[in-house]
Amino acid sequence: MVAEGKKGKVILAYSGGLDTSCILLWLIEQGYEVVAFMADVGQEEDFEAAKTKAMKCGAAGFFLEDLKREFVEQLIYPAVQCNAIYENVYLLGTSLARPVIARGMMEVALREGCDFVSHGCTGKGNDQVRFELAFYGLSPSIKVIAPWRLPEFYERFAGRSALLDYAAKNGIPVTQTAAKPWSTDENLFHISYEAGILEDPNTTPPDDMWKLTTSPLKAPEQPETLTIEWSRGLPTKVTKQDGTTVTDAVEVFLTLNALARKHGVGRIDIVENRFIGVKSRGCYESPAATILRVAHMDLEGMTLDRNVRALRDQFITTAFSQILYNGFFFSPEREFVTAAIPQSQKTVNGFTRLKLYKGNVIVEGRDSDEGLYDAKFSSMDEQGGFEPTATSGFIDISSIRIKAWAVANGKRGQSGVAVGDVYNRE
Repeated sequence: MVAEGKKGKVILAYSGGLDTSCILLWLIEQGYEVVAFMADVGQEEDFEAAKTKAMKCGAAGFFLEDLKREFVEQLIYPAVQCNAIYENVYLLGTSLARPVIARGMMEVALREGCDFVSHGCTGKGNDQVRFELAFYGLSPSIKVIAPWRLPEFYERFAGRSALLDYAAKNGIPVTQTAAKPWSTDENLFHISYEAGILEDPNTTPPDDMWKLTTSPLKAPEQPETLTIEWSRGLPTKVTKQDGTTVTDAVEVFLTLNALARKHGVGRIDIVENRFIGVKSRGCYESPAATILRVAHMDLEGMTLDRNVRALRDQFITTAFSQILYNGFFFSPEREFVTAAIPQSQKTVNGFTRLKLYKGNVIVEGRDSDEGLYDAKFSSMDEQGGFEPTATSGFIDISSIRIKAWAVANGKRGQSGVAVGDVYNRE
C-alpha cells in the first residue's frame, strides 16, 4: 500500500559513492520512499560511514548483507574452474559480483515490500543490463527505476561535474573530485576504474589511481613462493613461504589477494567491447584471480584430457564468460553451461608451486596422481609406450589431405614450392 503523497517504496543499490548518493536524494525529491541496500562482497568499505551517509541523505532504511562466501563459492570458483575470461584479458570481476548483489537485493526488496528497485548504472554501460536482467530473472514483475536513462535526470546532471555540484550543495560527502573523477567498482575479486581522464585511451593511469596493488616497480626485490593444492579444479589449500596454511574458501582468496597485492600482481589496462556495442577503456586490478588462473591452467595441462580441455575451452569457457559479461546469469543457458563445469574438473587434482615477483606469477612446478602424465612415456632418453616406427604411419595418414590440398592448388605436389610462392599466391 503506497502512502498518500508518495510514489512508492524503492530499494536502491547503494555504493556510498557519488552517483548513488545523489540518486538517493533525487529519488526522495521525486516523492519516493527510499531504502538503501549494500552488499558486502569483500570491498574495502566503511559500511557504518556508508549507512550514516545514506541516512543523512534521507533514506528510510539501510540494509547490509554479507555475501562474501556466496560470492566466492557460487560465482568466483566456477569462473576459476573454467578459466573464465572476456576478450582474452578481463577476468570479469564486476560481472561476477552482480548476480550475487542482485539476489541479495531482491530478497530484501521482497521482505520489505518494495514496489521498485533502482541502481546508479549509466545508460551507456554494461551494469544496467546485468542488474536489470538479474532483477527480472529473480522477480519478473518487479519495476525498475534507472535514473541515468530518464531525461529528467540526465538532462539535469549532464556529467560528474554536475553531480559534484549537487553533492556539495546538499552536503553529501564524496571521495571523487574534479581532479580524480573516475568511477570505481570494488569487490573481493577486483577493482575497476573508468571514466574521467581514463576515457582517453592514450592517457597513462596516474600512479595514485591504483588502489589494491603495489606498483611492480616498487614491489619487493625478493620473490615469494607459495603452493596451491587443488581438488576437482578448486583451490583447497594454500601454503605460504613461511609454512603457514589456509583452507577456508574465503580465507584462501583473502590470502592470495594479500600476496598478489604485495608483489604487484593483477593489473590490466584495456579497451573492451561493451555488450551494448560501445568500446570502453577500463583499468582493473585482479590480484588473487590472476594467481588462480595461472596456477589452474598450468595444472590442467598435466591432468586434463586434451579433447576435454579443447571442448571446455571452446564451448564452456567462452559461453560462461559471455553469459557473465552480458548479464544473463539467471537464464537457462547459464544453468546448462555451469552444469558441465564440474564434470570437466574431475581430474584436476594436485598442486602447483608458484613464485611471485614484480607483477609476475611464475610456475615453478606441479604434481598430480591422476596419471595422465608419464615421464617415462614422453621421455627423450628411453624407449617405451609405443614403437617410434609407428609414428611414420601416423604422419603418412595425417599428410593425406595436406598432399591433396597442395596438388589441388597447383603447388606441384612433391616437387616442392618455395615458401614465398605459397605466401604470394595467398
